[in-house]
Amino acid sequence: MLTKSYKSFLAIICLFSCLFVDAQVEMNVDSLKSGSDSLVQVLRNQVQELQLQRIMMQERLEASGRSDSIQVAERKARIDSLRKITPGAPLVIDGDTLLVLYARKGGVYAETRVEQAYSRIMSQGKRLTMFTDSVYVYESDFFSDIMAGNEVILSVTDIDALWQNTTRQELAAKYSEIISSKIAEIHEEYGLHQKLIGLIWVIIIIVAQYSLIKATLWVYRKWRYRLLRRVMRWAAPFNIKDYEVFNIRRRGITFLFFFRMLRIFVIALQLLVSVPLLFSVFPETKTLTYTILGYIWNPFVDIVMSIIGYLPNLFKIIVIIFCFRYIVKALHYLSDEVASGKLKINGFYADWAQPTYFILRFLLYSFMFVIIWPLLPSSNSEIFQGVSVFIGVLVSLGSSSIVGNVMAGLVMTYMRPFRIGDFIRFGDVEGFVIEKTALVTRIKTRKNEVITIPNSNLMSSQTSNFTFAAENYGVIVHTKVTIGYDMKHELIEGLLLAAAKSTRYLLQKPLPFVRVTSLDDFYVEYEINAYTHHTNHLSEIYSELHQHILDHFHGAGVEIMSPHIFAHRNDLELQIPKNENN
Repeated sequence: MLTKSYKSFLAIICLFSCLFVDAQVEMNVDSLKSGSDSLVQVLRNQVQELQLQRIMMQERLEASGRSDSIQVAERKARIDSLRKITPGAPLVIDGDTLLVLYARKGGVYAETRVEQAYSRIMSQGKRLTMFTDSVYVYESDFFSDIMAGNEVILSVTDIDALWQNTTRQELAAKYSEIISSKIAEIHEEYGLHQKLIGLIWVIIIIVAQYSLIKATLWVYRKWRYRLLRRVMRWAAPFNIKDYEVFNIRRRGITFLFFFRMLRIFVIALQLLVSVPLLFSVFPETKTLTYTILGYIWNPFVDIVMSIIGYLPNLFKIIVIIFCFRYIVKALHYLSDEVASGKLKINGFYADWAQPTYFILRFLLYSFMFVIIWPLLPSSNSEIFQGVSVFIGVLVSLGSSSIVGNVMAGLVMTYMRPFRIGDFIRFGDVEGFVIEKTALVTRIKTRKNEVITIPNSNLMSSQTSNFTFAAENYGVIVHTKVTIGYDMKHELIEGLLLAAAKSTRYLLQKPLPFVRVTSLDDFYVEYEINAYTHHTNHLSEIYSELHQHILDHFHGAGVEIMSPHIFAHRNDLELQIPKNENN
């Protein structure tokens, strides 16, 4: 009687110990959820074992005075309630769940047991030869081992049977049948018979692909020049104005290129079908088939999906470009109207119309680009931003002179120092402005030399616009002569005014005038000045004026000579051309 009471007391102590340890383990699990998954799994397995031990201790305490059927029912209820909160470790092969293990065997957890069983089943199934009766159950005192030859596939314990509410022998027999069926199913796919059939299919695929490649090359060689002659005979020439884009030679080269690309495309399409088929023959290489197809199909799908996903932004970009395009067209129309003089705006010159249009167009397109930029693919990526910053740095470092010329050209446009066709002087250069661009201005001299001057140089130096002065005030044509003190200034002035009056393109209103510009030691310097509006004839005007000065002075017997005379000439004739009559 004391012995029975002592055992009951020990059982109660063990039960409370299990409950206490169980509670401590559960608290540890809750506190370590943020830690390692393996540690959490170890603690969860310990909780399961302790809960099983508690169930077994409760059965021992309640064994007296109860029937076997009541004990079985209570045990089943406890196991079912424990199974609801315990996920277990399923053994899954090819999507088929063969069994679920809940308990560990010795120091091996349920997950490890499932992994070992999976590798052993696959190893047995992939053998070239196999006997259907090689799977059996070996019974020992504590385990029921499911064997395949001399290899243990899975060991069934009493705890496993307790989880399944059955005996160990019945559970081992059930698992043995399931495992034997699965091994046979795997062997049908990986066995020697299947290998021989696969080898035959490999030979057939290789021979078929070789024949297709040979046939493709034969068709290419046979029809290449036949089709070339027909294309060159039937194809109509393609011209853009006077330029022939596709002549006979270019049509032939283009056709041969595309026909060669067609040959490569056909062979690549054949290989795209035959190579995956070749790898799909054997189960061991079947995954390579999906890998190879994935290398080709996945990028294609990614591109298509990216394009489909980008369509909303693409439509936005199209609408933005469409709107800005018509805004620019409207500005172009207004600039043409202002430039032609049909539309006049107070304070806005007609020659400002085109430059202003170009500036506004640049600003509009820049604003459009700023709006479109966030809508571009991968515009927010670091690579895209890094490349854009790099390009911006290169442009800013290498375009300082370019920007300076552009800004100078922009300022000169609105300063209007000269226009195209004006006769100007820049330093020692005189000529007509024939072209104004954003960067440079080109001048054609009287000798038909075209000189290119950067706008920044023109902006920083002085320029003289003869055409503008001629149109508004009249340009004064002037030249100087030096005469000795022995001549009266009235005579010299009259001769110079007569020469100016005889010169074409010189105005008589305002009247030409003479200035005595210098009284030097040995001569007097006279300057004839006359107005003209014809700056495009300045070379002719100066030449003709000089000729008339010579004619009038020589006709009056006046010598145009200003040497440093120290003594009177002795018997020297005047340096004047003699008349032919004399």
